[in-house]
Amino acid sequence: MRNGGQVLVESLVGLGARKAFGVPGESYLAVLDALHDTQGTLDFVLCRQEGGASFMAAAYGKLTGEPGICMVTRGPGATNAAIGVHTAMQDSAPMILFVGQVGTDMKGREAFQELDYKAVFGTMAKWAVEIDRVERIPEILSRAWTMAVSGRPGPVVVALPEDMLTSMTEVAPLGAPVRITEPQPDPAAMGELREMLAGAKRPLILYGGCNWRGDGTAHIKSFAEASDIPVLSVFRYQDQFDNNSPVFCGDAGVGMAPHVKRFMREADVILAINARFGENTTDGYTLLDVPQPAQRLIHVHGSDLEIGKIYRPELGIHAGPNAFAAALGALEPVKGDWADWRAEGRAAYEAGFDLPELPSPVDMGKVCAYLREELPEDMILTNGAGNFAVWPGRFFRFGPKATLLAPQSGAMGYGVPAAIAAKVAQPEKTVVCFAGDGDFQMTSQELATAAQAGAQPIILILNNGIYGTIRAHQERNYPTRVSGTSMSVNPDFAALAKAYGFHGERVERTEDFAAAFERARASETGAVLDLVISPEALTPRQSLSAMRAAALEAGKGR
Repeated sequence: MRNGGQVLVESLVGLGARKAFGVPGESYLAVLDALHDTQGTLDFVLCRQEGGASFMAAAYGKLTGEPGICMVTRGPGATNAAIGVHTAMQDSAPMILFVGQVGTDMKGREAFQELDYKAVFGTMAKWAVEIDRVERIPEILSRAWTMAVSGRPGPVVVALPEDMLTSMTEVAPLGAPVRITEPQPDPAAMGELREMLAGAKRPLILYGGCNWRGDGTAHIKSFAEASDIPVLSVFRYQDQFDNNSPVFCGDAGVGMAPHVKRFMREADVILAINARFGENTTDGYTLLDVPQPAQRLIHVHGSDLEIGKIYRPELGIHAGPNAFAAALGALEPVKGDWADWRAEGRAAYEAGFDLPELPSPVDMGKVCAYLREELPEDMILTNGAGNFAVWPGRFFRFGPKATLLAPQSGAMGYGVPAAIAAKVAQPEKTVVCFAGDGDFQMTSQELATAAQAGAQPIILILNNGIYGTIRAHQERNYPTRVSGTSMSVNPDFAALAKAYGFHGERVERTEDFAAAFERARASETGAVLDLVISPEALTPRQSLSAMRAAALEAGKGR
């Protein structure tokens, strides 16, 4: 006989879960008690706020391909954790959020901290479910795990009534996950695909998603290089393809480079692999006409729900990304008169690394140039949301071993928890988090989580005293009318880091960065470097003053 908490935890161990991130609550004490017996097998990473815990689980799922496990209490705990669920959904990252719930005898009375989880998370997650009977834990947990990793991966929310967790049962826990093979592409469709590419004048490959395995995109690389077809990544997935390849031409995302926009518009055949066609990748759905693109579109996805969701493809192929990539790599390369087209894209991508001197005490262009030379090839970079995210997103070349953990949802506060999750999952890796001063303060309390878990990354705070992205929009639309975007009071970030047991240091000049970073790398307790950035250096190529002047010249001022 076991109680529900024991069945749940033993099933998670059987499924292969090794880490769970969470904040404790009385609503799932039986689960916490069962976790007492799994230390070293399924470890509970104690977090300081549920938003940080859910970010860690989302990042863990994105990094490992296995569901990131998050455990929180009912009501406030669940609503705090919602940000990670939303992020995992937009990232297509596997995750399971377990939430405590009031006893089944109290449901529907608005009991203390009661929520209808199906209603709250129904449009935010792939599936939201409540387990009312202890005997159904293995059944529902198996389905939740399978749903989180299959098709288009994503988050599942499982509510756990308190009395269900303490009920006794003879039901056996799960022993292993379901083995799922990816759907294979139809050979006839692969033949049609090759004909479409061979008949193109300006072909383009667009890839995305986080559920690649092993050498998945290496097959795409071999076909693209042999065919000399340019390759673009969707927003914040450039790390899934070797950026050193001569066919890699950049990413389609926020602040899209002009040549990327032009390539998307002017391509006559687009092969889109594992991409969901988000707003940022399509420049607000303007680069392709909705619903019928002018470009001949081939859309490949592991979920049939994504094919034709926004754009009508001329050829839709329901296939897993890795299975499709292997089939593409086995195709005979295509030849055409587009070598100049690809070379133009690559040259523009390379030129994007050339930057002018930035008007800032610490010049991030030079900082990134230094880091590109110094960081190991298996580096993991993380970031939250803000103008600062352009630095890890645009000014690094991700080789086949490098990783970028960045939220497609644009969630501030993601970077620090993601970096902690990365160090929990792969402690041997060098993990560097880029955070704005506003972004960092969203989840800075998780430094305590990192210290307790022994998982301390290096965190670079780009401290310019403003909410940069919103300030940029203000200057472009309401120049000279600054409202609600200046942070006139910030803590001493170096002192704060030291209070959490980290190495903390303030860097006030570009020439001081290299030595400070080496001290950060040498620290056994992780490090926080507070970089003094001028608000003028709001973007790599346009100062805040220039932004304001352009808006005033356009007649947008009062």
